[in-house]
Parts: sequence; structure tokens; C-alpha cells
Amino acid sequence: MKCYQNPSGFTYFNNILFIWYIVEYIEVLYKTNILWRSTLHPTLIRKLKILGLICTFTIITSMFYEKINEGNISSAALVIGLSLGINFGILELFLLKKLNLRLKKIPFHFVALIKVVLYTSIAFLSFNIIGLIYGLLQGKNLEEFYASLLTIERMSQIMTALVMYSIIVLFLQISRLLGDGVLLKFLYGKYHKPVEEERIFMFLDIKSSTTIAEKIGHEKFYSFLNSFFYEITEPVLTTKAEIYQYVGDEIVFNWTMKNGIKDLNCLRIFFLIKKRVEENRNQYLAEYGVVPEFKAGVHFGKVTIGQIGNLKREIVFNGDVLNTTSRIQDLCNTYHHDLLISRRLLTLLKLPDNYGQEYLGKIKLKGKELDTHLYGIILNS
Repeated sequence: MKCYQNPSGFTYFNNILFIWYIVEYIEVLYKTNILWRSTLHPTLIRKLKILGLICTFTIITSMFYEKINEGNISSAALVIGLSLGINFGILELFLLKKLNLRLKKIPFHFVALIKVVLYTSIAFLSFNIIGLIYGLLQGKNLEEFYASLLTIERMSQIMTALVMYSIIVLFLQISRLLGDGVLLKFLYGKYHKPVEEERIFMFLDIKSSTTIAEKIGHEKFYSFLNSFFYEITEPVLTTKAEIYQYVGDEIVFNWTMKNGIKDLNCLRIFFLIKKRVEENRNQYLAEYGVVPEFKAGVHFGKVTIGQIGNLKREIVFNGDVLNTTSRIQDLCNTYHHDLLISRRLLTLLKLPDNYGQEYLGKIKLKGKELDTHLYGIILNS
């Protein structure tokens, strides 16, 4: 089979392309110093998981395509699928961060169209440039190469890549809209039937949000909120938190008991967000004239988790723990603490020396029959 007639089917060509992508991938890891760390960064771990899912999908699609067109499945299908997956993954997850930030301001359908066309074009050019070089080294001529670009088989390959990348872009965009991991839970029906679990919750609220909105204007306040919510990305991944919902200027985090207690994740996230905001203090002052300050309450208890709704389906948590945690957060201003925690949860945690605690007493929360023992938490410098 001639290289220009069907470059995607050539073993040598595919091996060269595959090795090139692997080298590129290792270079990305090297630049982020990941190869020299004992533990992987949580953001990188998340990206590697997404990359694995993308490559799995592209490999299956490539094998399915070859089965339909060739009647059999060869190792070339695996190499092509893996190459297409790595091509998309490296561009989307590692190399085009600035592009993704700019596209945040563009409507979804334009974002999807731009990404699909861009990634398909890059993959198409990569395959053909390497195929051209390999063909010339094998003694082929340019006329054969030009002729191969207009074949029905080549058009079919382009359309397959377009459809495949469209599905991936749509999946990633919907996943971001619903929240990290929520779409997969919907797909495999984890909460199709309600289940009862014990969870840790944190209600985190921006201080004086009404005053800030009046000062900078509601449109700019929306941008201010968006900038702050962007700060939580790395702390959320680092502490294995899940974002349950945004309620105006409030964020509701939750953890499984294991993830929340481990490494004090349910408290650590607060100080990690605080550190991120402080690092970008000058940028906030320049853009908005104010730096976000926030307070939070933390508690745990049993909740019932399940899918509800018909026209709009959602995974929701029901339980008294949510109301209690919200009430605890409301008391931050009263007791002049930015972070409050219930004694029930605090007894499960082993605070290191750099964490300070202040007992605030036995407090009657609104709507609660039993008193709640509260503590204020600070991080000692």
C-alpha cells in the first residue's frame, strides 16, 4: 500500500508519529518538573485521567472505523487512535491554556466550532507533513501526495476526525458545566437510586458582597466573582473536594469522610484559597479596587444523595447537615472568625501545631433543638 494513497495505514509512518507524540508528551512533563517529583500535582493527575479517557475513546473510534472500512482491525488502528487522542489531549490540556482562557468569554457553540476545526486541522497537518516527509524518503513524488489529499478515503478520515473531536469537545464542555466528575456519575447511574452517605460540607461566602457590587457595578461584580471562583480550582483538586453548587456569591464544597479528614482537607482548602487570593492581590486591586475576603463554616453528617428532576436533572443532597453548616457559617461575623467548625467534626481531626483553635461555647443554632459546640480555626504564621 502506497504511503500517499493511505498514509494512515502505514506502519512505519504511524510508529514515527506515535514516537513523536510521546516525546512531546514527555517534554510537557519535563517542563512542569513532574518527572522529578515524588508525587504528582493534583491538577496534572486530573489532566492525565482526562487524557486517558480521550485516548480510550479515540482508539475505540479508530478501531471501529478500520473495521467498517477494511473488514479487520490492525495495530495501525491503535496507533492512529492513540496519536489522535494524544494530539487532542496535549493541545487542550497542556499547550493551549491561554486560548482556553480567551474562549471563556465566547458562547459555547462558537467555542466548540473553533476547537473542533483547530484540532482537526492540526491533526490533519501533522499526519500529512510527516507522511509527506516519509513518502519523499521512500522515493515518492509530490504528484502522488497531492492526489492523495483529494481521495474519498482522505475525506472520510477528515470527517471521522471532525465527528470524533466534536464529541470529545462536547463531552468536556458539558462536564465543566455540570462539575468535575458529575457527568460520569450520571452516565453510569451512581445515584440513579437515592443512597445515604456521610459527608463533610463547607459553606464559603464572600464578605460584604452587596457593598462590593454597589461599589464596582453589577456587571463588573460578576467578573469579580468569576475571578474568585477561578482561584478555587487548584485548592479543590489538591484537597479532593467536590463543588456541590454555587449560590450567588457562596460556594458549597463537600467531601467523602475519608477525603475530607485526610490531610485536613476540609480545613486546608480554606487556607489554600486564601493563599491564592493573596498571591493575586495586586491584580484584584488593579482590576476591581478590592480584594475578596471570605468566611466559611464546616460540619458533617448524613445526607441522602440522588437524581431529581425531569426537564432538568440534577444530583442533589438532602439532609439537616446542610442547614446546620449554613447556620454555622452565618455566625462567622458574630464571633469574629473567618472559619468555624463544629466540635463533632473537630474531634475527628488531628490539628498540627500550626493550626490554632478557639472554643466559642455551646451555641443555639436557628431551627436546631440541640446546642452546637463551635470552634474558630486560625492558621498560625
